[in-house]
Amino acid sequence: MATFDNDTDFFNVSAFYCKFDEDFKYILLPVSYALVFVVGLGLNATALYVIVFRTKHWKPSTIYMFNLTMCDTLYILTLPFLIYYYADENDWPFTEPLCKLIRFLFYANLYGSILFLCCISLHRFVGICYPVRSLYWVSARRARLVSVAVWACVLLCQAPVLYFSRIRDAASGRVCYDTTSPELFDDFLVYSSVVSVLMFAVPFMVVMVCYGLMVRKLLEPGWGSEGGERGGLAANRTKQKSVKMIIIVLATFMLCFLPFHLTRSLYYSFRYLRQVNPAQISCNLLEASSVAYKVTRPFASANSCIDPILYFLAGQDVRSHLTKKKKSSTLKSADVSETTKL
Repeated sequence: MATFDNDTDFFNVSAFYCKFDEDFKYILLPVSYALVFVVGLGLNATALYVIVFRTKHWKPSTIYMFNLTMCDTLYILTLPFLIYYYADENDWPFTEPLCKLIRFLFYANLYGSILFLCCISLHRFVGICYPVRSLYWVSARRARLVSVAVWACVLLCQAPVLYFSRIRDAASGRVCYDTTSPELFDDFLVYSSVVSVLMFAVPFMVVMVCYGLMVRKLLEPGWGSEGGERGGLAANRTKQKSVKMIIIVLATFMLCFLPFHLTRSLYYSFRYLRQVNPAQISCNLLEASSVAYKVTRPFASANSCIDPILYFLAGQDVRSHLTKKKKSSTLKSADVSETTKL
């Protein structure tokens, strides 16, 4: 007999136990989290600098992008603790309250990123498909209210993580559960399933519907031609920004969030079925689902590196601010030169 789990959770399944060989995660997770930490922190710090210090007038899209960047930054700041934990082969050297806090921040900011990407997509959808009505519907004040509502929703929905997460002494050291202790796993499965539906599946469907309608609108022959030549140029720029945003956001959902949630749901379901009826799920099948889940976890973290690209490429603000700064410096240099000549 042996034991098994995600992050070495141990539990009894009638008289049946499974043992997994998970040594690969002690290399995969620390290395991938370290890469995300270095790259993501640099990109998000740059985005925050431009938004906070180089953006004078905050549009609704700027407000959503600021909150998305804050989510990613707070998420990234939890990674050093997890890098140390997994590099030390599941031996948590810190206190239980810190374990709870790190797990809470990890998932709260992950789902915060998903919801703010959904907000950005809805904002662009309204501007493309209902340009006249968007003048009345969209405002910086409403964007701030929506952002507060998103943060409240995320904190409320992720608060149970503070209860479920805990530490326990094991053969390998002190385990900081990614899920929860064995006796609470059934309750955790219900909670995790509800959160996955409300904070991933629903936003994902909203994003897909919005982008489907946006693409159909952008492909209309007469779209953007009402304002003459100047209006046509502006429409082309808007179309290019919208296409870039669609590609980046869909790539984030399809490559980062979708594989993570599918493999996690599969693993949790197999684990539960193994507890209920061990004959239904073999150890090999359970191990395969566990490996798949752990392999996709770095993909979920990689969204923190992709999100700033949404701002740099689709937002245009960075380039315009940097261009203005460069022009201003050039003009000042020219003035100094002329003054010197005089």
